[in-house]
Amino acid sequence: MAADQTEPEVPENAVGRRVSCNGERATVRFVGVVPPTAGLWLGVEWDEPTRGKHDGCHEGVQYFTCRHPKGGSFLRPAKASFGSDYLTAVRRVYHVDAEAVLSEEISISSKTLEWAAIKERSLESLQTVLLQGCEVNGPGADGEIQKTTPNVTLLDLSASLLCCWDDMVAISHQLEHLEALQLSFNRLRLPSDPVAHCQAFCNLKVLTLISCELTWTQILQCAPMWPQLEELILEDNNIKELQRPEGVLQKLKCLNLSKNPVDQDSLINMASLLRLEQLNMAETGFSHIKFHDAAAGGQTAMFASLKNLNLDRNNITEWRVIDELAKLSALVQLCCRGNPLASSDRNPQTANQIIIAKLGRLEVLNNCKIHSQERRGAECDYLKMFGEEWLQARGQSQLIEQFTCQHPRYMSLVDKYGAPEEGEVKKRQPFALKNQLLKITFIFADDSDRRPVEKKLPASMEVQKVKGLLSRLMKVPSADLRLSYTSAKVADREFDMDSDLKTLLFYAIDNGDHVLLESQVTRRRAAVMLPWLHVRSLTAPPAAEQLFAFFFATPPS
Repeated sequence: MAADQTEPEVPENAVGRRVSCNGERATVRFVGVVPPTAGLWLGVEWDEPTRGKHDGCHEGVQYFTCRHPKGGSFLRPAKASFGSDYLTAVRRVYHVDAEAVLSEEISISSKTLEWAAIKERSLESLQTVLLQGCEVNGPGADGEIQKTTPNVTLLDLSASLLCCWDDMVAISHQLEHLEALQLSFNRLRLPSDPVAHCQAFCNLKVLTLISCELTWTQILQCAPMWPQLEELILEDNNIKELQRPEGVLQKLKCLNLSKNPVDQDSLINMASLLRLEQLNMAETGFSHIKFHDAAAGGQTAMFASLKNLNLDRNNITEWRVIDELAKLSALVQLCCRGNPLASSDRNPQTANQIIIAKLGRLEVLNNCKIHSQERRGAECDYLKMFGEEWLQARGQSQLIEQFTCQHPRYMSLVDKYGAPEEGEVKKRQPFALKNQLLKITFIFADDSDRRPVEKKLPASMEVQKVKGLLSRLMKVPSADLRLSYTSAKVADREFDMDSDLKTLLFYAIDNGDHVLLESQVTRRRAAVMLPWLHVRSLTAPPAAEQLFAFFFATPPS
């Protein structure tokens, strides 16, 4: 290092502080010399472990440790930013020149100084302050936040450089009206005394903590700080086992646990949140639940206030899960997309009808309102769908008991619409190949003279196999075929079948639909031939009929 260059100053107690480098954030785990090199190094653990190179070990010496074997790096202090305080970030984002306002000796025109003072005073009226990614590292001078931005109700400090909850407390304690706080993508050490900090968040109602590497135990340790909290968003953390919240979070109405590897059996512990109205369990691996306090068709006392439940993209395979959800007395909205739950005909629309029929109080399914006519249709179809089983079980106590366990709401539907007759029940046939054949008409878009071909194909057939069948028919390589289809259900619209690994069922192709067949060889040949045709037309153009006969009839080389 040259003599005129000075080593950047490293803050006191740098270990444990947060830094950023090229847009990536890390926690300082070591400050010192790393032989044989000279000068000071920072040993950091990256938030994104793939950014690192080692676990804090260099040439056999362990300078610090990381949770991930490749989560650490050594940085020169000049490459790391320790951030700035809250007010510096506010003035930078909201374009206020703090020096022009605060300096009495600055040489500046009276009009400029007056304008800067007006801008400074305008910060007092701010109710929303958005500082995401602005490298805020703490509160700054005591009391200045309360003087400068006293009316903030929503504060976003996501992806900041705050290192502990105590720093956040020092900021929020000066924001008396704070109601919503976003702290996603941070790594905050636990507070020194959570109970003592409840006044700092006395009006906080909404807290967002996405991707903060938090466990549920840590949440419960912090929870005494949030006595009025109503909405808690904990998406994509490290939450596994859910311990029962004792004396905390009792005003919570909305809880988002999506993208966490939640232990399902511990979910029942959340029933102690008596005011809970919304629960998001999407992408948690959810597959089962059991309310032991209620028999089939009864109502559980658990989750008495739960109205909205999100179970998207989970592993629900059994209809008994839906029957258990029917025990929730207040449930009116359900999202259940992306689950392997299926009806006997493997039709997603039929599965949705069964959900509607099983959940008699449901008003919204997958964000779509259930209209009275749709509910009536679903319930009547459900009666017919399982009517044969019901008729066979009727009068036999053991069989009717088994049937009632599988279909707890069936008898209430019989009371509502009347018992199904033998002539109107839908015969439940095994899911066999002959029951899923689709009649499809193939139209050759490249050759209008060629008559359409009608085929019966299984709905489970993949597009690549359909192309193989057609390539033998047309004497064209299957890789050069492009398929699309039209449906009588959706007029004047053509849908591409752009994935060879998807099935006809995936594309919702139904009996009577038309599949359009086009050769990409023809399209490429057209792209090459058309300019040549244009040049030839300027000299001695051949007959159009001869050109097109050559163009379309010649087999590909």
